[in-house]
Amino acid sequence: MIATPFTAVFLMQYVYCGDPWQISAPAFLANAICVGVLYYLICALLRKPAAGSFLIHTACALLGAINYFVSVFRGTPVLPWDLTALNTALAVSSTYDFTPNGPMIITAVLLAGFLLAVLRFRKLDVLPRSLSARFPLPVRLICLALTLLCAFLASPQNLARFNVQTDVWDQSGAYQKSGILATFLRNTEFMNVEVPADTSVEKLDQILSTVSLEGASVTLDQKPHIIAIMNESWADFEEFGQLQLSESVIDGISSLENARFSHAYASVFGAGTSASEFEFLTGNSMAFLPSGSIPYQQYILKDSFSLASQLKQLGYQTAAFHPGERSSWQRDQAYPRLGFDSFKSVKELDVPLTLEHGYVSDESDFNQIIWEYEHRDPNKPLFLFNVTIQNHGAYTVKDYPAQIVLTDQPGAYPMAEQYLTLIHKTEAQFLRLTEYFSQQEEPVLILMFGDHQPSVEQAFLDQAYGVEEGAMSMEEYMNKFRVPFVLWANYPLPETQLPETSLNFLSALLLDYAGVESDAYGQYLQTLRTSLPVVTFAGYMDAQGNAYSHWEATDFTPLIKDYQTLQYERLFGGSYFKDQIQGNSETLSQP
Repeated sequence: MIATPFTAVFLMQYVYCGDPWQISAPAFLANAICVGVLYYLICALLRKPAAGSFLIHTACALLGAINYFVSVFRGTPVLPWDLTALNTALAVSSTYDFTPNGPMIITAVLLAGFLLAVLRFRKLDVLPRSLSARFPLPVRLICLALTLLCAFLASPQNLARFNVQTDVWDQSGAYQKSGILATFLRNTEFMNVEVPADTSVEKLDQILSTVSLEGASVTLDQKPHIIAIMNESWADFEEFGQLQLSESVIDGISSLENARFSHAYASVFGAGTSASEFEFLTGNSMAFLPSGSIPYQQYILKDSFSLASQLKQLGYQTAAFHPGERSSWQRDQAYPRLGFDSFKSVKELDVPLTLEHGYVSDESDFNQIIWEYEHRDPNKPLFLFNVTIQNHGAYTVKDYPAQIVLTDQPGAYPMAEQYLTLIHKTEAQFLRLTEYFSQQEEPVLILMFGDHQPSVEQAFLDQAYGVEEGAMSMEEYMNKFRVPFVLWANYPLPETQLPETSLNFLSALLLDYAGVESDAYGQYLQTLRTSLPVVTFAGYMDAQGNAYSHWEATDFTPLIKDYQTLQYERLFGGSYFKDQIQGNSETLSQP
């Protein structure tokens, strides 16, 4: 009875990763406590600890196997918010290969031997009476007490005291180092969204009454085709003026004719692509969602408002593609709920594919953009949303030639130089893309923006920013989340300089330059942007460039609270915005 929770955890981790010794001792104890909740309850109810021990070991082995297969299939183990998509998982489970690996086979043999031993010993009556006989009442009460104690210690808050740590960008690694059960429970902390104090219709009306807008910046005779490209890890380190590069990797885009170039702020650094596309497509901010949450998996569980759903109502053909796995971040489930008519992954692309450091190149990616444009519905304007993958980390591919180097320190930062080489190729391909569309007769507007900065050597980042990470002011800290964006069109754009903003405001800005009127929420965002041009998870900034933490009270706190209230209604509420959305198909068309 004492050993079972510990041996069951050992078996679970062995099946999951083949190396149960990766888990720390405090975290191992925490997972044993989690197992103890169920085991001692079974002992109290069944009054057969040997049988209960077999059941617990079997359940833990199955849990390890399930997490192993899910990690192999999609890159992350089972997470709390996956429980909302069990039907979908079951529907596609037949398409996957569940061939057991070595640890699973060994575990199956051990469990079979365990079962035979228990049955054999019971038949021979060689088990101690305390294990073979039914428990008396006092022992059952002790088991119930142990159940309650373990349940108390297994709360997410208490698990933190056992050094159980989550890692939203490397859940598989966290499950290895902190254990499957304890890390799973700690992840439940990311499921609770703060509810605003007042979400009444009167309050929402009062917030929207502040909207004050002029006409659109652009007026066109026909709706333009709109192409939005979220380019993986695209950043502008040159703007800080601290780097000496062999060749600029941004000047070609920033000086492009009839383009408007500026910078925006994301809510994530180094990873978290889906959070950035969620902010762009919905106008919502990660600032009001739990740390590490993944909206596509946790909150986009029904038809939701987005740039795609709005343009779809205006008669646009709405399409998306990403040259990666179809199920990554559960895009295949989120995109139809956001209003996209179709979604293509790497397996459905229509152009020849070339690779850059192991990922589909931006050359192929942009060729697919051209293909989608040439094969669009001729009776509708096109809205195409593309998430690239070429510049994805890690930047450690051996024998990948670095064409861009730091002239004062060549070879000092191989990861950074590999990254800079990649985005230099992005620049060349984007210029080629705009050259193609400059020859098209119908109006086309293209937006390209970065999702986050790359995770490269910290010493390189310190040099690029001109300050070490530990010595940053709030304004300097916000630079970690700064990404470039460019708007280009084959029709004249206003001469005014684009403002700096954040990704959640970018779609409203895009519509403004397309001459398309935003809905009420978009108009509110455009109004809010004049006072608070940047609102991110990391912090927010006023029109003078002053940066603030969400932890401090400022004169802008009421505006932040109003934004949070309106976003909550938009994302989780009932009928207030209902007249602005039509039902989207629950399934995407696939080529």
